[in-house]
Amino acid sequence: MVAAASVVVAVGTVTGMVSALDGGRPSQDARPPVTRSPGLGPLPGVPTPSRTPVTPSRSGSASPRPAPESSPSGRKPRTAAAPARLYRHSDSQVRDWVDAHPGDTRRTVIASRIADRPAAVWFADFTPSTITARVRAVTSAGAAQGRVPVVVPYAIPQRDCGGASDGGAPDLAAYDGWIDRFAAGLGSGEVVVVLEPDSIAQSDCLGEDERAGRFASLARAGRVLKAANPRARVYFDAGHSDWNPAAEQAALLGRAGAASAASSDGVFTNVSNFHRTSDEIAYARRVLSALGGAPHLGAVIDTSRNGNGAPPDGEWCDPAGRRIGRVPTLSTGEAGIDAYLWVKLPGESDGCRGTPGTFSAEYAYELAR
Repeated sequence: MVAAASVVVAVGTVTGMVSALDGGRPSQDARPPVTRSPGLGPLPGVPTPSRTPVTPSRSGSASPRPAPESSPSGRKPRTAAAPARLYRHSDSQVRDWVDAHPGDTRRTVIASRIADRPAAVWFADFTPSTITARVRAVTSAGAAQGRVPVVVPYAIPQRDCGGASDGGAPDLAAYDGWIDRFAAGLGSGEVVVVLEPDSIAQSDCLGEDERAGRFASLARAGRVLKAANPRARVYFDAGHSDWNPAAEQAALLGRAGAASAASSDGVFTNVSNFHRTSDEIAYARRVLSALGGAPHLGAVIDTSRNGNGAPPDGEWCDPAGRRIGRVPTLSTGEAGIDAYLWVKLPGESDGCRGTPGTFSAEYAYELAR
């Protein structure tokens, strides 16, 4: 593989934000009522989407990607309606830690710089019978506050190519049914959907028929989500700036329906990764241009841990020296860039500071101080 995915999930979990799993201990950050689901048990651990491996060349040696393009697209910045703000789920691992440690010297920094920020809510387990209610719990809570939730469906079959975050639906037919139920919980308010991290950038482990089937299901998922809630913004997996070249990634995205207004509002990059925002902006613009530059398409960037950029050695597992990045917002001021989001919650382990998806106060403090 040219680049490995960084979604590291304990069985039935996702790492990277509030997580809405059915049963088991939360490994993702959020164990919201939704995450936990009303009446459901606590969440299991969560994965670490989009890991940044050193990118090997076809000869096997590490080779740098082309320098990012700095020229902006002609597209004007898209923002939500002026009053719209991102939603912060009230139940998460970091919030639990803050509440349980009133005297800890790290508490103020972690609370103000991480726990109080809006973050994505992951749905990483395959539980068709409860998924609608759990998604609805998040979207209805966001609507009640007049805020925009960010939700992450993460149940595509063979996710993470059998790696640490393996899991998901047993087959594509089951996945299609799960997406139907997921969509039924979206409500009618604004919501951002980060559709299946690593599902496109890391699809090279699949045979051609399997890849075609996955892309068809992703295109269908986009149509179903947007038909269920026309105000939903659905973004497809573009990997990150040190993974696939933009033109190659755009070709894969096109096959998965990411250029169609019926399925997609654009792409997401850098989920659970560390690449600098400036590099991701340039990369996202190249991908959007290669997709045809349609004016309805934009990009969202995960800025949760990219304040110092990616480690020079390509380390992806809880690397030292990283910092939180730009705060989540729907108003970036950048052409073609719809939002900066925290899709991976700072402080949730990739697997080296603790079990994948569990919260590490020391790691969170390192990122936030």
